[in-house]
Amino acid sequence: MWAWRVHAFGPPEAMILERIPRPEPGAGEVLVHVHAAGVGPWDGWIRAGKSALPQPLPLTLGSDLSGTVAAVGSGVSDMAVGDEVFGVTNPQFVGAYAEYAVASAGMLAKKPSSLSYTEAASVPVVAVTAWQGLFEHARLEAGQTVVIHGAAGNVGAYAVQLAYRAGLRSIATAGAKDIEYVRSLGADKVLDYHTQRFEDAVKDADAVLDLVGGETQARSFQVLRPGGKLISAVSQPDQQRARDHGVTAAFFLVDVTSQRLRTIAELIDRGELKTRVGAVLPLRDARDAHLMLEGRKPQPKGKIVLDLEAICK
Repeated sequence: MWAWRVHAFGPPEAMILERIPRPEPGAGEVLVHVHAAGVGPWDGWIRAGKSALPQPLPLTLGSDLSGTVAAVGSGVSDMAVGDEVFGVTNPQFVGAYAEYAVASAGMLAKKPSSLSYTEAASVPVVAVTAWQGLFEHARLEAGQTVVIHGAAGNVGAYAVQLAYRAGLRSIATAGAKDIEYVRSLGADKVLDYHTQRFEDAVKDADAVLDLVGGETQARSFQVLRPGGKLISAVSQPDQQRARDHGVTAAFFLVDVTSQRLRTIAELIDRGELKTRVGAVLPLRDARDAHLMLEGRKPQPKGKIVLDLEAICK
């Protein structure tokens, strides 16, 4: 089968499209005939050797995927050959930029019936990140206020929609060109981070969902009420600063599970969550997708997805 491989960490030019043996699923695993694979910043970190997880070489890039079940390993009883699925390959986040990928059964779920394979591959990591940040780490409930930084991004757009359906008051930051888009997702208030200092406009928020990091994260402590929470999916917050402001702060890595994916899929099929696909490229152009991640090629808004359906037919 064809797969995008990395034999030495480096820039996008380090990626090699080559033929390798089709893998076989082990216990608790599923072999997925990949119809589409999502491309995210974490793929670039892995390719460059900057992953927070050990990544033995050589490896096949990619984690988000959608497709059909081609084979099941021992101990897998809730999936069958031919099932349409979406999710993530494994805890190492590798293996999806290929015609076939082995995935942990516990990180897959039935594909939302209302989505194409391309749309479904854009969902798993970013939607689950938004869900976990709001409800499992910040533990927000209806009526509370959350500040969402990077609200026009792939995670942020899901966070705004999830906040709206949960009855949260959301204050979002975004660039001027994205204000109307973020407002259309359900944000109660949208601040242009180029022209407005959010800490001058927000006080006593229950939580901040930080999807930006850096100076934005550092300034966010000022907008929280005593006992509030700063939750970052980007970088570890300053714990001393958190103590000085009387708040808690935490960084988390997404944990994609079948149950969380089923929850997201139900919301999508009920029309309560909208996806946003940006560039759609054939598998052979995966290197171009990584050039987009690095800003070396123009990237439209939305998730980059590799389309393998021409190969699947």
